[in-house]
Amino acid sequence: MNLSGIKVMIIDDSNTIRRSAEIFLVQAGCQVVLAEDGFDALAKIADHQPEVIFCDIMMPRLDGYQTCALIKKNQRFRNTPLIMLSSKDGLFDRARGRMVGSDQYLTKPFTKDSLLQAVATFAPPHA
Repeated sequence: MNLSGIKVMIIDDSNTIRRSAEIFLVQAGCQVVLAEDGFDALAKIADHQPEVIFCDIMMPRLDGYQTCALIKKNQRFRNTPLIMLSSKDGLFDRARGRMVGSDQYLTKPFTKDSLLQAVATFAPPHA
């Protein structure tokens, strides 16, 4: 699976999750931008312009739903694929994620394969 050059943003308050996602993605050739929470992500997103975004649901200050809604409200990132990350695999969470514009839902702990598969599914084709 060649994902080289694809820019991926990981928004998660867990250092462990951020690090493991970063390792999986970097091994696959992605460029990775890490954000600790929604505010951090919103501060970094314009500079980095990620092509795929993973966003944890349970975060302090600004949760994943609020973060997703704010990202999707921005004209430039409206069509950027956003995948929610959650340790709960609930129908309610999935539905709520779709309501704020998320494109997919990944349950934590995710595997390397499920993470890379999600990127491959949503990333725009690279030459």
